[in-house]
This record gives sequence, C-alpha cells and structure tokens, in this order.
Amino acid sequence: MIAASRHSLRKAAHHFAATAASSSTRQYSATTTLSDRIVIAVGGNALQRRGERLTIENMLKAAADMAPTLANLSKDHELVLTHGNGPQVGELALERSAATFDVLGAESMGQIGYVLAQALSSAGRTTAPIICQVVVDPQHEAFRDPSKFVGPIYGAKEATALSQSLGWVMKPDGEYFRRVVPSPPPMEIIQIDAIKTILEQAPDILPIACGGGGIPVSRIPSNPQTLTGVEAVIDKDACGAKLAVELDADGFIILTDGGGIWQNFGKPNAREMKKASPEYLEGTKAGKNFPGSMGPKIQAAIDFVNNSKNPNAWAAIGDLKDASKIFNNEEGTLVMKNVKGEGVVWRESAAPKQDPPKQSKEPHKSG
Repeated sequence: MIAASRHSLRKAAHHFAATAASSSTRQYSATTTLSDRIVIAVGGNALQRRGERLTIENMLKAAADMAPTLANLSKDHELVLTHGNGPQVGELALERSAATFDVLGAESMGQIGYVLAQALSSAGRTTAPIICQVVVDPQHEAFRDPSKFVGPIYGAKEATALSQSLGWVMKPDGEYFRRVVPSPPPMEIIQIDAIKTILEQAPDILPIACGGGGIPVSRIPSNPQTLTGVEAVIDKDACGAKLAVELDADGFIILTDGGGIWQNFGKPNAREMKKASPEYLEGTKAGKNFPGSMGPKIQAAIDFVNNSKNPNAWAAIGDLKDASKIFNNEEGTLVMKNVKGEGVVWRESAAPKQDPPKQSKEPHKSG
C-alpha cells in the first residue's frame, strides 16, 4: 500500500478546505489538532480480492492490506469510515434465503465492522464500529423497480430458476445476471448523535458507521418513534454522502477498484477527469451508462457537494491503492464547485487502469 506523506496531506487539506473551519457550523473537539473531517467510503468488494472466494479469512487478509493506508490518513485527518456490503449481504442471503434484508444487513455490518476493526487495530488505530439504523420511505418508487445488485453472478438458466423458485428479481449485469433488491434513498441516520459524540469527545477513536448503507428501517405512521425493518439495501455511497452532510464533513472520498470518473471508459479515446463540477457531471449525465457501478458513486459525490453547508466542500472518487494521492488530486477525480472553464479539467493520461467494466465474471463493481 502507498504510505501517505504527512506534509503532502496537510498541504492538500489546506488547498481543498482552507476556509472550511471558518464557514462550517461544526464544533471541533478541543482535544484534537486535526483541522479537517473526512468521510471515507470503501466498497464491499475491497474486502474480496479478485479470483478469491468470499471467506472471513480472505476478508481479513484484504482488510490487513488496506488498513495501513487508512491508519496513516487518520493521523492527519479526522476520519469516519463507512463501507459497502454488496458481496457479503448477497452471500448471507444465499445461506439464509428466508431472512429479511434488514436482518442480513445488520449481520453483514457487524461482520465487516469486526474485520475492519481488527485490521485497523493491528495498524495502530482504535475503532468503534456502530450498528446504524437508517430511515427510508417504504412507499418510495425504488420498491417498484429494484436496482441494487447483491450477491454473485448467474447464467441465464440459473437466474431464471432462482427467480422462479425463490421469487428473486434478477437483472442483467453485463453478460450475466444478478439478484437486485430495492434501494431507497436514506432519509435519517438514527445513530448520528452517537457518531458525533465519538468525534467530539474521543478524537483518538475512528468511527466505522453506516456500513452497507445502514440497516433500512421505517417509522410506524401511528407511532413515529417506533421503528420496523424494511426489506431493502441502501446504497452505501448515498448513505455516505448523507453521513458526510450530517457531520459537516469537509470532504467525502469514495474509494473504488477502478480509479476516478472517465469519459468513454474502455475506448481508445478514454480520458479521466481530474476535476469536475456538479453542474458539469449532471449536464453530461456522467456514469449513467453504468447504473450498477459508477453511476451511484458520481451521484453521491454530487449530492454531498450540493447539500453541504460548507461552500468549499469537496468529494473525490479514486482507486483504493491511490488513497494518499487523492488528497492532492494526483489521482482520481475531485468534485467541487467553481471549477473554471467548462466545469471540467482533464488528466493527460490516455488509458484507464483496467478493462472496460463488462461486469461479466466478477461482481466487483457494486457494494
């Protein structure tokens, strides 16, 4: 893993959020010298190396690989870590087809929280994984058109058989099929005050929150303080953006396994965005051709920048292994307001780091 330079990180943080402390309504703990607050979202697929089975042992190995980078970043930034659970919750659903997704989401959150906590502890960071419930609208249109990919890929015949026998909704993912479940937007993070308390009163502890997008729940109309589970999986990037807004974060980083935002991805004329404004991304419908992968990540970055109270708020999308370089915009794509010119700055490099996202044999683009 790439070790982050403390000097470069401080310089980059000053560059991206120079006036954040004065413009934000957040009150920092008097016991911390860290000047910026960053929410980092790691995909569930980061815990599944390509070509390896999804086992606890392999998850622990993958977590151990990423932990030093995250621990090093936490030395210079007040971090909150969130994570996906697409592969994990899908595997749990295979094992226990009768279980509901709110329960499976809670199980995967505990499982992944433990794996990350153990790895970060070995890297010298104390963490606090928090089981988070997130309120959604059970009448949202997402329940009429399930879109969130979970679990492994299937051939056409196997997908049809599973749909008929278990009632699963299956949709194409490249040349194969995967199960899809409703993915309503997050409305309210129930444990947000607990997360804030840790940040303000225990700055040496790194919170791990809203894993897998949080446990989807809804409020009973006749008794709003009563919660009930909802059969859905909330997109972790959408919830991460909501979390970052609620915490008055200065930045929101989405770590992927394929770099930043590309135009004409996988084609000879492909080029990566270095910086882009929300207006440019929305105007060009960036990522819409990949609704199961990059699309939600781009939308989450846009949502955070647009909804933040901090006019200097920024989001970034980049490869996990380039995490330290994302801060000074050497890698990945920075999303922020007031990008000069047409609202986009392009990188000089001409070729993406991996093949086009056909999503044919590996479900590594969700989670």
